[in-house]
Amino acid sequence: MEGGIKEEKRHEDKEEDVNVDIQISAPVEKKGVRRARTKQKKQDEATKNMTTREKRRYNTVKQLHESHEVLRDIWDVVEKKGRIEGEMIAQPKDIVMQLLPFQLEGLDWMTKQEQSPVKGGVLADEMGMGKTIQTVSLLSTTRQDGQPTLVIVPTVALIQWKNEIQLYAPSLKVVMYYGTDRNKKSKELESKDVVLTTYAVLESCFRKQNYGVRRRGTMVKEQSMLHTINWHRVILDEAHNIKDRTSNTARASFALKATYRWCLSGTPLQNRVGELYSLIRFLQLKPFSMYFCIKCECKSIKWNFAYNEYHCQVCKHSSHQHVCFWNFEVLKPIQEYGASGLGLDAFRKLNLIIDLIMLRRTKVERAADLGLPPKIVTIRRDRFSPEELDFYTSLFSNSRRSFDTYASHGTVLNNYANIFELITKMRLAVNHPDLLTHKLASSGESSDLLVCSICHCEPEDPIASKCKHVYCRVCVSQYLESYGGSQPSSTTTSTSTSAGTPSCTMCFAVLTIDLTQPPIEYVQAGPLRSLENSLGEDIMITTPDTMVYKRSIVNRINMATWRSSTKIEALVEELQALRRSDCTIKSLVFSQFVNFLDLVQWRLNRAGFSVCRLDGHMSPSQRDAVIRTFMTKPQYTVFLVSLKAGGVALNLTEASHVFICDPWWNPAVEDQAMDRIHRLGQRRPIRTTKLIVENSIESRIVVLQEKKRDLFMSTIGKDTTALSRLSEEDMEYLFTS
Repeated sequence: MEGGIKEEKRHEDKEEDVNVDIQISAPVEKKGVRRARTKQKKQDEATKNMTTREKRRYNTVKQLHESHEVLRDIWDVVEKKGRIEGEMIAQPKDIVMQLLPFQLEGLDWMTKQEQSPVKGGVLADEMGMGKTIQTVSLLSTTRQDGQPTLVIVPTVALIQWKNEIQLYAPSLKVVMYYGTDRNKKSKELESKDVVLTTYAVLESCFRKQNYGVRRRGTMVKEQSMLHTINWHRVILDEAHNIKDRTSNTARASFALKATYRWCLSGTPLQNRVGELYSLIRFLQLKPFSMYFCIKCECKSIKWNFAYNEYHCQVCKHSSHQHVCFWNFEVLKPIQEYGASGLGLDAFRKLNLIIDLIMLRRTKVERAADLGLPPKIVTIRRDRFSPEELDFYTSLFSNSRRSFDTYASHGTVLNNYANIFELITKMRLAVNHPDLLTHKLASSGESSDLLVCSICHCEPEDPIASKCKHVYCRVCVSQYLESYGGSQPSSTTTSTSTSAGTPSCTMCFAVLTIDLTQPPIEYVQAGPLRSLENSLGEDIMITTPDTMVYKRSIVNRINMATWRSSTKIEALVEELQALRRSDCTIKSLVFSQFVNFLDLVQWRLNRAGFSVCRLDGHMSPSQRDAVIRTFMTKPQYTVFLVSLKAGGVALNLTEASHVFICDPWWNPAVEDQAMDRIHRLGQRRPIRTTKLIVENSIESRIVVLQEKKRDLFMSTIGKDTTALSRLSEEDMEYLFTS
């Protein structure tokens, strides 16, 4: 019995031992499970109302924060920093012009920005408020020997910048790095206070250094002096010229070495919020300009993936595991969610970044400081003559039939190039029928003359597409923007396969064109030459003297029997009325079509007006000479300006009247033209007159302008996509009678 009892006891002890073991090990297992379940529960609660896309984003954010601690509270840090406020400081001693109160505040803000971690920023005052003089004041007050500042400007503004620096800050030593002899000046650069160059020169130097230039059949790389020097400061005037981050011009600016970086632009956002990234990338604003790996600590301001490589050169993780912080936090949420949810949060983040880097004042806000006279905009409406009406009606009927065909087949966007051509022809016909009946042959039909494939004039600032057709730079830019805000620098599309992209207006093939490429240049002397480097095959060009003779439409028309147009006579009537009321009044006449300016110039000369003219065929020295003539000689009362060449970066306050001869559906284009005279230094009342022919495409463009302006003003964040885009609904409206 005892043995049995003992045996039973031993058995019970074993059971107790087993139970004890279970009790000891079970809590360990449950604890791990509990943690996992709790963690999963929290994640499920956080993501239970999310879509699949939102869950994927949530996981990416989580991984980013785990790999990069600096990103965890970055937005709280930025919000706490806030905007730096400028104060009205004393007038700089070396600046001979008295700065206005808001300009002194701007100078103080710029000085403080350079002392902050940002080391620069974006001065985005409205056009005509003196961004140049504020910048020159910064250069003068912070000047130190051996610390040169590089200023990159549009070609049209090159000499104007030099003149203003010499006028307002004569102590600064300035040199222009431009032209065929610029290499002779390379040694001077580091000994100067300010080096002025253009975007075209910057891009050319970068391209020759990185990709080489063809010499005697071989590619030879040349060192870029601009990219060799460690600049004290780099300033981009009209900085929206680098809005496409993939363009050579943008890359060339990114590659510059500098301690301080500045962007000047009255329109830092022209088409899309995404364009602001180029400015942030140029400013090297961290972490917003950087790429981050979600798997490790790898981060870089450059995209560390060579062409056709799918793994990072540093951490070896795939490209899908690397994100651009700007795109991820700001751009994509706005694109995907608009002004709600994550999109609204992204707009808040965008405003935080803007507060950190940008200062913008408007003329309305600072009206008391500026003391500018009022600006009055009127529309003069005229009617076609019987002959013009017959011509236009026939053209419109044919155009309408073509558009109806596209609409009935549902291929409007697929035929955008054709429709844009029809619209351009109607706009030309309203100005004068001869612009169509005596137009130049297209580039593909002429061996000795370049012709824009859109406006059919000799191209201003000509560039070539991959399919070897030539365009005015502005014409093709507007074409791409009106299509829907496409990325302009390297747009590869096909209308035959996609309704979402434009095509070449000549051959309707895939359109690939770099808007930042150097302009096709005419030879200065000697025989015809080819543009092998630009186009890959020969396109023959004549010498300038021959071009001057051939390019004018008046040399293709019998002017002895020529009849003017309603539009031209309306302009002459307005100018004659001004001359009778006050012979000292000067006027600017803007048109997008250089051939139309030829006819206007011929007619005004015969009406007794002394006329100056600015178009895209002029060199910087020629532009400076004609601007100086208009500004200083009283007898020249009319300045004909091509909107493509003189719509921006000009100060023409000697004039007080503006005439817009052909409206564009993007009202910002006309606003820029008006601001050539509505700026500091203007003392006369300002009047702008739009010349419109009733019952034509122009009267509908004016209505479209107002619609787009209202839409723009109501857009959160002032994204101007709606301004330049021409939707299918808009096109339908333009083709209504």
